Amino acid sequence: MYWKNKTLISMFCLSVLSGSALAQQDTQQNIETKFDGLLSKENIGKTIKELSAKPHHLGSAAGKEVAEKVYNQFKSYGWDAKIETFYVLFPTPVERQLELIAPVKFTAELKEPAVPGDATSGQEGQLPTYNAWGADGDVTAALVYVNYGLPADYEELERQGVDVKGKIVIAKYGNSWRGIKPKVAYEHGAVGCIIYSDPIDDGYYQGDGYPEGPFKNEHTVQRGSVMDMVIYPGDPLTPGYASVKNAKRLDRKDAVTILKIPVLPISYHDAKPLLAALDGPVAPASWRGALPFTYRIGGSSKTQVHLKIKQNWDIVPAYDVIAKIKGSEYPDEWVIRGNHHDAWVNGASDPVSGLASLLEEAKAIGQLAKEGYQPKRTLVYCAWDGEEQSLLGSTEWVEMHAKELSDKAVAYINSDGNSSGFFNAGGSHALTQLVTDIAKEVKDPFTQASIFDRKRASEILKAPAQKRAELLDNNQYTLGALGTGSDYSAFLQHLGIPSLNFAFGGEAGGGEYHSIYDSYDNYIRFKDPDFSYGVSLSQAAGRAVLRLADTEKLPFDFQGLSEAIKSYVDELVALAATQRKANALQNELIDKGIYSLAAVPKENFIAPKRKIPVPEIDFSPLLAAADSLHYEASKLTRRQNNFKTDAASLRKNNEKLFQAEKILLLETGLPRRPWYSHSIYAPGFYTGYGVKTIPGVREALEEGHYEEAGQEIERVTSAINKLTDHLKTIY
Repeated sequence: MYWKNKTLISMFCLSVLSGSALAQQDTQQNIETKFDGLLSKENIGKTIKELSAKPHHLGSAAGKEVAEKVYNQFKSYGWDAKIETFYVLFPTPVERQLELIAPVKFTAELKEPAVPGDATSGQEGQLPTYNAWGADGDVTAALVYVNYGLPADYEELERQGVDVKGKIVIAKYGNSWRGIKPKVAYEHGAVGCIIYSDPIDDGYYQGDGYPEGPFKNEHTVQRGSVMDMVIYPGDPLTPGYASVKNAKRLDRKDAVTILKIPVLPISYHDAKPLLAALDGPVAPASWRGALPFTYRIGGSSKTQVHLKIKQNWDIVPAYDVIAKIKGSEYPDEWVIRGNHHDAWVNGASDPVSGLASLLEEAKAIGQLAKEGYQPKRTLVYCAWDGEEQSLLGSTEWVEMHAKELSDKAVAYINSDGNSSGFFNAGGSHALTQLVTDIAKEVKDPFTQASIFDRKRASEILKAPAQKRAELLDNNQYTLGALGTGSDYSAFLQHLGIPSLNFAFGGEAGGGEYHSIYDSYDNYIRFKDPDFSYGVSLSQAAGRAVLRLADTEKLPFDFQGLSEAIKSYVDELVALAATQRKANALQNELIDKGIYSLAAVPKENFIAPKRKIPVPEIDFSPLLAAADSLHYEASKLTRRQNNFKTDAASLRKNNEKLFQAEKILLLETGLPRRPWYSHSIYAPGFYTGYGVKTIPGVREALEEGHYEEAGQEIERVTSAINKLTDHLKTIY
């Protein structure tokens, strides 16, 4: 009912718009129509082919070439462009060795072969298959299979009587960010970590492997960072400040985001002999993959593995390309758009498909400017380097320009990769209405329905029957909350700059991800064959940029944010109640000796630890704060819809709107990771890319820090109340 009422209010307010507001709306529509007409899917395809022609990782000669090509493109479009260079730590492998030495001998190949029909898969200059930011090491130890390698999996190992201390673990990719797996392994005493992709998640179990289909073939390996970036992203040696040429750097041994054990990703071809050699308990049903043998946990000395990793730890240049068009009326208000340009190998999908759409937007806006268009606010288009190594380029740039960005940045709009399918957007919930309006106007190239209607239809069809009526009644785009994993993190979670992340996807497999097969040939077969969804991304992100740049009154609507916060608080109340019951039940089972009757050999049995009883936690201040914010946000929406004033007051009003989210920053940041300052959104300490909302409270509850949960409730309550007071001061 709330959304219906909101729609009625908006319709009423639209009916009383002044003539000048209607004229502005017509002008904006004319600009966007011209903008659409300047977008070319053929040009997007040409850009993807050109920029993914060579492997171009951070620090490579080809990486510099790509940065220079992007710079030259911006210049040719009429933008004021420059390259800002940072000097960042980047480990690359010198030696990688993985051997099964007992009960049989096997040496892993650790290589992806070229395949027919993929012109770039056999090129020189490819980074080997490895995980950046694992430690150097040479270890030989027993092997333990740990499922996805998450905290809950180690609880199951404990029930099975299996200890990983002093052993090497092998974990499946999936169900969490890859860097969590070696982090948790190290916390449990493991001396090495192997990560593989099981075909049950991405391989023949899902469909044909590449090149016949889009899923992983038996040799495909997912490269990637395992930096503990939930502590902080960016250069590990310059936490919180920019890694300029002469920056003061930590000693590598003191960098807390570099892992302490060696880590290696492998294919399921190389994983198969290792897993087949394991003895010990049969793995639980939910742990089993699709390889043709019985999955066992292992852990005995009968299965011995040798793992050796040695890396060069070099300081290399990272080239951020920054292009601007100065605003005609509000030059000190910036609308920022970004996508990275570096890749693990060729990167046609990740990141070049997103970068090609960004460049197409810049080309179209540049042409509009040549024809007389002047954005009211300054546009800043960015092509980041070093994103794959944990957001190096964007983080260093944000840390370098933190004060200026805090003062001037209205919003940041991010993309990464792109393919065919459904519109996915996440970000600051005060921009929900902006995203909704855009999603209802941009057409899906496949169905010609709006991208809003196509996404909603998909969600309704997938939803359980009891949820469908609620989805049908919701006329707003459901904006996701952002964790991390792309270049919005420093903007949103460090500086509190309102941010959005856009992409299309869901209709193509992801088997090429971070492999040599992320190529142009793969892209035109399985991702977006005619580049139509590249145009759709340009239309969606371009509209966000143009509307934020040109609107007289910035389109922030804090009802969306207040609704999100209310839902997150309700989730916390439910979480505490559920955890209280679960802990009490486990303690009762331990007291009654029921766990000791489980089918585990007595010599292996380890009694589960008692859970700390969950105390009664007073959520009433937080609930009241969320209600007050919702009430004041609704009043503000009505005031803004009827807002008429002079230019000076309008400027002041807009500044209060785009600065509002910063009020939700915590002065000392989150517990144990102060770089992350946003009280509402953060990556999870044990989920990585996955978001934790109201993270200080949520993670304290999940990890059993109940006194800390109370302290965090006080802090986030104070932040929300300050935001409520701020909203009262806006017209």
